[in-house]
Amino acid sequence: MSKIVLEFDGIEEADEARTALDGSKWKISIWSLDQWLRSQIKYAPDSMSDDTYKAFEECREKLREIVNDINLSLD
Repeated sequence: MSKIVLEFDGIEEADEARTALDGSKWKISIWSLDQWLRSQIKYAPDSMSDDTYKAFEECREKLREIVNDINLSLD
């Protein structure tokens, strides 16, 4: 079993510590947004305009591009 230890020096690095501790929350948030965008596209009502549909597609593509560019995965 491997052990990873993160150390932060006091108040000066409190933001960095919080970011490290909240990593899984950020992943869940981005994954949830991706899934919401997916459902808007997959289950789009007939009344949805083409522009709205394309906007959802573009947003999802951009989100996935950003995630991939920083070598992260939503899987």
